[in-house]
Formats: sequence, C-alpha cells, structure tokens
Amino acid sequence: MIRDTSSQDTAIVRPKGRRRLAIVTALVAAVALAAWSMPQARRLWGAGSSVSIERLGLDDVARGPFVRDIQAEGRVVAAFSPTLFAPQAGAVTLQVHAGDSVRKGQVLATIASPDLTAKLAQELATADTLQTDTLRAKVEAGEERAALQGARENAAIDVKAAETDLARQQKAYDAGAAAGMQVDHARDALEKARIALAHAEAGLHSKDDSLRFELQSKEQAHARQVLLVQDLQRQVGELAVKSPVDGQVGQLFVAERASVAKDAQLLTVIDLTQLEVQMQVAESFARDLAVGMPGEISGNGQTWKARVSGISPEVVQNQVAARLRFDGAMPEQLRQNQRLSVRVLLDQRPDVLSVRAGSFIDESGGQYAYVVRDGVAVKTPVRLGARSVDRVEIVSGLKAGDRVVVSGADNFHAEPTVALAH
Repeated sequence: MIRDTSSQDTAIVRPKGRRRLAIVTALVAAVALAAWSMPQARRLWGAGSSVSIERLGLDDVARGPFVRDIQAEGRVVAAFSPTLFAPQAGAVTLQVHAGDSVRKGQVLATIASPDLTAKLAQELATADTLQTDTLRAKVEAGEERAALQGARENAAIDVKAAETDLARQQKAYDAGAAAGMQVDHARDALEKARIALAHAEAGLHSKDDSLRFELQSKEQAHARQVLLVQDLQRQVGELAVKSPVDGQVGQLFVAERASVAKDAQLLTVIDLTQLEVQMQVAESFARDLAVGMPGEISGNGQTWKARVSGISPEVVQNQVAARLRFDGAMPEQLRQNQRLSVRVLLDQRPDVLSVRAGSFIDESGGQYAYVVRDGVAVKTPVRLGARSVDRVEIVSGLKAGDRVVVSGADNFHAEPTVALAH
C-alpha cells in the first residue's frame, strides 16, 4: 500500500469578518460601474447605430467674414491670335518659320494663282478697249454735233436772206416796180426757210440727247469694267499674305510649296502685346461668373490685378473656360502657355454664419446635417446658402458653436441619430 500525504493536509478556516468585507467591496464596485455606464447605455439604446468618430470629419459652425472666390491654375494666351487663310487656290510659298517675330504688314506667305493673274490681264484688256470706245464715241459725237450745228446755222442764214429778199420785193412792189406775185413768192421762201431752221434746231437738240445718252452708256460700261479690274487687283494683292499685327508666328498649317484650296488655313500670328490668362472653372461656379468681376493673377513672385474679360458659352467636360485681362499695364516677361495662379472674387460679406464645406453637402443634397451632441450625431434640417471653395453659408438650422459632421456622414445611412464611438 502506497502512502499519501493526507496526514500532512490541514484545513484552513476563513475568518468570517474578511469574507464579509470582500462581498461589500464587490457590491460597491458593481454599483459604481452601473452608474458610470448608464449615460453611455442610454445613448447606445437610443441611437440607431454606432460609428467610430475617427472616420469622420468635424468642424464648428462659426460667424465671420465670408469670401466667395474661385482659385485655379491659368494659362497665358494671346487675346488676339488671328489665323490667316488662303484667299485663292494655288501653291504656297512661306516667307517665315514658326516662332519668327514679324511686323504688321510684313509678307508671311505668297500664293501663286495663274488663273487669277490671267483673268486680271484679260479684264485689263477689256477695260482698255472700253476706254477706247468711249473716247471714239466722244469724237464721233463731236463730229455729228458739229454737222448738225452747221446745218442749223445755214438754216438761220437762209431765213435772214429770205427776210431781206421779202423786204426788197415789198419795197419794189410799193414803188410799182415789181408784181405782187414776186412779193408772194418771197414770202413763201421766207416761210420755208423758217421751217427749215426750226427742223434744224429740233434735230440738233434731239441728237444732243441721243449722243449724250450713248456716250454716258459707254462711260458707265468703262467705269464698271474699271471696278472689276480694281477688285481683281485687290485679289491679286491679297496673294501676298501679310501679318495683321506685330507679334510672332505661331503654328504653320501647310508645308512649303503645298497646293491649297481657297480659304485653307495657312498659319497663325500671336499678338504678344495683348495677353490674357485663361482658366477652367467648374460648371457649378461658372454660373456665378460675370464679365468685369475683379481677380488676381500670380506668378514669377508677383501679383497683378485683373478682371474677367470673357466667359465661354460652352460647357466642356463639366468645365467652362473664362479669360482674365490684366487691369493696367501689361506685365513683362510673360510667355505664351505660361502657367499662372488665378483667383476671381465672386462675393465678400463681413458677418456670415458658415461651416467648412465637405461631402455632407452632396450626401444630403443640402437638406440636413449631423450635429454632434453628447457623443451622438443628430440629423438636423438645415438650409444652405452661398458656397466658396472651402466654406458654405448656413442660412438656418444651425447656430454658432455647433459641431457638424462635414465628411463621412455616408456611414450614417441617413439614420436620425448615430452614436459616436471613441
């Protein structure tokens, strides 16, 4: 038989006073724990769900100055950058290269147009022919008028001679030296001479009108041909494409000696004396932009005052292009396509209730916001006003000092209350 150690065991009897103390201590701790956890329990029981506060973005509603502006990166562009086109079809000879500096009126390209040149020569010959016809008509009209004038003067002489003869015959008849028949004959001759004079004068006046109309028609035909020649000379002159401004050659659209159609693009000229800055604005802000709004352009360590000079009516990829013109003297050392910072001031008010803009605006459609009270986010109806790049105006529903969930509210799933866990 194996011996054990039972003979060595001794029963320990706990003192009754120590056991009672342990029970009292446990009861006190249980009561304290229940008292501490009751507010959290009430929040958890009343809230629909619980979300960690570390996943949220919070901001306090504050009252103060409110500035609505647009800030973006802009690109220097030429305010005037004309594109030159081919006035006629033909072969192009370029006189410049891309990047060359040019002066106003300088020939940049020439176009060879044999058809237009030949047509000008033909019309010039026609104009010379019409001019000769006009001069010949003037000479012929002078000759015909001279002949009619001579006939009229002869008729007038005949009238004078008939009057003299009638007077002589009348004296002879009165003296008894001539018969009455001779007097009657002389009187008839005078009447015939007067009729001939009247016809000669009428013919002269009628021929004058006819000659004048015929000469005027030839002169008008010649003048019309001269205008046609002048227009063709203008077109031939435009075959030498000239720069409309002082500036720099931009892009070339054709190669040397290439054959182009009429109105084909040849090249662009950049007017470097009139530069603007173009920026892209989100469509939501573009509706608030207006021509003449003040702005600032920054770059090269400097800041220049500017104003909005133009807004594109077209929306491209949810953006609208706007241009700013320097307010004052044009800065030096700016280059085409240079990047600059642009700021446009839309509105500025001194005392506005606002909160930091966040995703809660889009998530709620601007209808409500979650306000943090005693560790619980409470869904609160709000009405929002104007927006800037980083803040949004609070019209109603919130007061200064309210702590608002500005981002991460999508985790609440639009529940009325949500407990926030630390």
